[in-house]
Amino acid sequence: MNPRLPYLQRKTAALTTSPGVYLMKNAQEKIIYIGKAKNLRNRVTSYFRDHPDHTVKTAQMVSQVYDYDFIVTDSEYEALVLECSLIKQHKPRYNILLKDDKGYHYIKVSPPPYSRITAELRADGEGTYLGPYMSGFTARQTVNAVNRMFRLPTCHRPFPESFRKERPCLNYHIGQCMGVCRGCISEQEYDEAVSDALRFIKNGGDHTVTALEQRMTAAADRLDFEEAARLRDRIAAIRSAGEKQDIMDAVTADTDVIGTAESSDTTVISVLIYRSGRLYDQNSFTISSEALSEQPLDEFLPQYYSTRSGSDLPKTILVERMPAEPELLSALLTDRAGRTVTIEQPVRGARHRLVLMAKNNAGEKLSLRAGRTSRELLGLEELARALHLEKPPVRIESYDISNLSSASMVAGMVVFENGRPLKSAYRRFSIKELHQQNDYAAMQEVIRRRFGEYFKAQSEQDETAKALNAFAVLPDLILLDGGRTHVAAIAPILAEMQLSVPLFGMVKDSKHRTRAIATNGGEIAVRESRAAFALLTRIQDEVHRYAVTYMKTKHKKTGYALTLTQVPGIGEKKAQKLLLTYKTRAQLKAATPEQLAKTAGVKPETGLALYALIQELPDS
Repeated sequence: MNPRLPYLQRKTAALTTSPGVYLMKNAQEKIIYIGKAKNLRNRVTSYFRDHPDHTVKTAQMVSQVYDYDFIVTDSEYEALVLECSLIKQHKPRYNILLKDDKGYHYIKVSPPPYSRITAELRADGEGTYLGPYMSGFTARQTVNAVNRMFRLPTCHRPFPESFRKERPCLNYHIGQCMGVCRGCISEQEYDEAVSDALRFIKNGGDHTVTALEQRMTAAADRLDFEEAARLRDRIAAIRSAGEKQDIMDAVTADTDVIGTAESSDTTVISVLIYRSGRLYDQNSFTISSEALSEQPLDEFLPQYYSTRSGSDLPKTILVERMPAEPELLSALLTDRAGRTVTIEQPVRGARHRLVLMAKNNAGEKLSLRAGRTSRELLGLEELARALHLEKPPVRIESYDISNLSSASMVAGMVVFENGRPLKSAYRRFSIKELHQQNDYAAMQEVIRRRFGEYFKAQSEQDETAKALNAFAVLPDLILLDGGRTHVAAIAPILAEMQLSVPLFGMVKDSKHRTRAIATNGGEIAVRESRAAFALLTRIQDEVHRYAVTYMKTKHKKTGYALTLTQVPGIGEKKAQKLLLTYKTRAQLKAATPEQLAKTAGVKPETGLALYALIQELPDS
């Protein structure tokens, strides 16, 4: 707890209720956080209450506050403008600090013969370079487009050394490469294709089509129909690419499209910039875990656009979630642009697909940092949003009960970490306290035992042993294979143990597929959140498989044990002892009468009778 809290509370009690900006400072008088408020007293008071409900990051910031300053403004609008300016000036630790992925990029044409067109980070080495380009996205998109339009090779085969040595690759067969490796393309023909591609990059499609049409006409006049056909196909490819882009013109006249992707400790925000109906540029920003904002867009949007004005500002901003104060932000941007700037949250159609594309861009960049696929990260993010979790769950534990008879009641616990199965943490439970089938009571027993082991692990002195114990970690989310009644049966157990772990059930449809998420008071539909739905389905299928596999194994062993008890002198405990020692039927059959008698603790004649019975058992 902050020892300065009494002083801060007294100071805040006399604070004005006007709009303004507050600046939190540490003991060295360094500004660590800047925020704006419609009502300064109410907002600042929320930080210094005796029993605040802070997030971990907010609590950490508050613990470092030695004093604070404030600036009163005439309106909330002025407070927003001032906040953006002060954040840029002071760069406080706990505010979002925008650091984009910009750098210089180039398009390289390698030396002949058979030059290649590639996107590069540096203009070094032999060859011709176009650029520099501020956006690597633009450079890569341009290179991909011209290689596809002009059917230039993108493989790593050296030409002409590799002519006719290997079969053409898939790109040739699907019409995206001219197949230089076949040895049928002359160096002159290839150089003309590269020259046309460079003309397209420098002058655009219309100029290139005009030049190609003139060459096509000349080739036809001299009866070189093969050359004319090749030029015709090249013209068609350029026009086709232009038509596909024209579809988006009405949607993306002057538009910024913003999408986000979150992991447990990082957020990536991607901005796709459309100008004059064309994808012009892309920016990506990585926000560290230290930033306080629970909704990064609320702080990102004012900061990002505060450095832009006039033609740099779009007419429309498309977002996946509306910021907290869209009207205020729109007024700020409209004032800076000198024209109306609107903020929209599309839910269907072409604009919604653009937002999904921006979100996928952010997910791909985040996946590179996290070592996970964008689908896994987006699944966790969508799941957190659907379940109203504070952040995407890192560790998810899921439980399922499986039984075939009262003697084969078991449970399985599977663990997913960062969206992937963590099989080393899987655990199996044999139900011990029940003699009749009861899924709810069985689940209660499993949860008590699992978290009983957690509390035991916390008292463990050996840190190495604790680190290796799968029960020593609390999950961020518990998912039960069942509906509301399962959740209602388990919630009191967690409350009794004073554990505040989010708890939900996974509801199946008639075809045993995930249908919804169950809470104590109802259901949450998840089918619309595709990545979350896919993740939940995978978890539910995995926990069901794991529990059923254990149940079948145990039921088979129970059957063996019942067979062995047919020998006089062999009861259930001795039969179980034998099965624990000889884990497979092959091992059981390979044991001698003496070994069987010794293991079971019986007389030699009982061992002989046991041996004779075992030899009569089928091999599988």
